[in-house]
Amino acid sequence: MRRRNRLLSFGACALALVLAAIASPAIGGITGEAVAIALACVGGIAIVSLVFLEIGLSEDRERAQARASEPAPAKRRLRRPPRRRRRPD
Repeated sequence: MRRRNRLLSFGACALALVLAAIASPAIGGITGEAVAIALACVGGIAIVSLVFLEIGLSEDRERAQARASEPAPAKRRLRRPPRRRRRPD
């Protein structure tokens, strides 16, 4: 994930959380509370998902670096299992 995309993604999630705090008093009533709860849930879930994505991407990068530093394994020739002969009917 590029730095710009990362900043935009986390920024959008933070914006959703800020809007959730503003929505309840601005809209008022049950509708404002529902909008605030929805925005808070979406923002929180998105942040947690992005954190797990970053963790997974960093593990993938580490694995790729480890594979690049290892010598290539020697190729083995695979043996085919012997064919079964058909019994005459």
